[in-house]
Amino acid sequence: MPQLPLALRYPPDQRLDTYVTLEPGVVGLVQAAATVGGDWLYLAGPAGVGKTHLLLAACAAAEGAGRRAAYLPLVAAAGRLREALQALEGNDLLALDGLERIAGNRDDEVALFDAHNRARAAGITVLYAARGNPGELGLVLPDLRSRLQQCTRLVLAPLDDDGRREVLRQRAQRRGLVLDEAALEWLLKRVDRDLAALTGVLDQLDRASLAAKRRLTVPFLRQVLGAD
Repeated sequence: MPQLPLALRYPPDQRLDTYVTLEPGVVGLVQAAATVGGDWLYLAGPAGVGKTHLLLAACAAAEGAGRRAAYLPLVAAAGRLREALQALEGNDLLALDGLERIAGNRDDEVALFDAHNRARAAGITVLYAARGNPGELGLVLPDLRSRLQQCTRLVLAPLDDDGRREVLRQRAQRRGLVLDEAALEWLLKRVDRDLAALTGVLDQLDRASLAAKRRLTVPFLRQVLGAD
């Protein structure tokens, strides 16, 4: 990965202290893995529960603690995973996102198995994320499945309405947006539950608010988002 400023590589919304979760202890385990090399973690859950957020936040926390970190979305390396993983050797933390993307590709699975073993031997910390548990991904290499099952597993669930409300409040505040209760409730009824959707909507509203020099009232939200 090219050496870019921390703020550019890891967006400020994606930090451990901005992650809202229903599962106690998740942030502490990720923090320990990132900063002092705690347990290897396997984050499991459907799309939109914040797996990528946690992996990027872990990389930011690691670099803040003086460790070298790299994030790799496996969709970008499918079919050539061995070369991609070799390029990342020398980091203290590896965050590998989207294991389901290489499931069924034997060459990629063997490459990941080999990299997993090398990382263990070298004292590198690895964090994995996938949409299902190791036994649900359709992996063809039993030894890889066995290695993944040895990681500490964190199963993430979609946010409830209170969690979504807190995410919207926090992210609006960081953008300097005034989001009153009426506007907040209106958004909650119309925005998907996943974190990416919430962030995307706030980015859209931020741009529109600046351009129009208007506050985020319900009529303005209707105008920008095209909702009835």
